[in-house]
Amino acid sequence: MSRRDREPRFYFSLRSPYSWLAYRQLRDEHPDVADAITWRPFWEPDARSLLMLEKAGGGFPYVGMSRAKHLYILQDVRRLCAERGLEPRWPVDRDPVWEVPHLAHLAAVDEGKGPEFIERVYRARWEEGRDICAPATIAEVAAELGLPEDRLAGAAADDELRERGVEALLRVDADGVFGVPFFIHGFHKYWGVDRLASFIASVTGAAPGRPATGPSDTAPSAAAPGRGGDQGHAGGCG
Repeated sequence: MSRRDREPRFYFSLRSPYSWLAYRQLRDEHPDVADAITWRPFWEPDARSLLMLEKAGGGFPYVGMSRAKHLYILQDVRRLCAERGLEPRWPVDRDPVWEVPHLAHLAAVDEGKGPEFIERVYRARWEEGRDICAPATIAEVAAELGLPEDRLAGAAADDELRERGVEALLRVDADGVFGVPFFIHGFHKYWGVDRLASFIASVTGAAPGRPATGPSDTAPSAAAPGRGGDQGHAGGCG
């Protein structure tokens, strides 16, 4: 295993409420760990990105979400937020293109403001109920952070950022990530908010502390070694 592969990393999605909850816990309770780990985006590719991904030899594990699962997640997230003293505003997604915020994140990283962008977009989506797949929303976030508005708002139409997005999705595939939040340290993988404490303990070398309350975003199923393969998974959206 290369040195790069040994880096502790957090696969997050700006779409997922469970990723948001893991993000909040990391930033609020373990900022030292949050600053030390590598953050890698995970999102459901649109038709163009999926074609590019397949041409590059990769794939993406996606199964549509059932109505029963959707209703469960609504209830579960409300419960987890209440336990944490959070008051989410559930956004309404209409024909979302997840490249819009996630490729904009890559552009924000170029400007040295990746963490600030993640914080602001999570807040926009889960605390303000805004549509983060709307370029106008991303333009407003960019303006607030002093970032180039046109580049971030138009990230999904940027060929260079599209190529880098495919590289990011190839890492998702290579690491066998099938849902979010997903944490990796060395050979050890941890899936879900309820595995965050174990990941933190692995990174810090300390005994596990208070376990995070709540389940993973989906129930695990058998997966092929080294590849994503959860056939009951809703695309990591939570």
